Amino acid sequence: MRQDGKIDYVELPGGTLPDSKAFYTAAFGWTFIDYGPDYAGFDEGIDGGFDSSPGEATDRPLVILYAHDLEAMAGKVAAAGGEIVKPIFSFPGGRRFHFRDPAGNEMAVWSET
Repeated sequence: MRQDGKIDYVELPGGTLPDSKAFYTAAFGWTFIDYGPDYAGFDEGIDGGFDSSPGEATDRPLVILYAHDLEAMAGKVAAAGGEIVKPIFSFPGGRRFHFRDPAGNEMAVWSET
């Protein structure tokens, strides 16, 4: 069961997506679910995905936490000193926001609603 504030998903840069998928399939036996031409999800101990979207993909892994109430969690993050760098937005499967912690790490929080 998903819990508030717990690591729930890891998003990795996809590079050339077919090459990334081929590598992880050959090396580790991973399987993927494609969500369009630029995104492939995996469930290999922790849920995650490879993002190769032009202009949207990051150059480093993105750790994504979960929240039942996304607006309340955004308020807690801001009150604790986090900087909201991408306000709440919708994506296929839910909504999320990105924040930067005091050490400069960018992370995200998502919700199904």
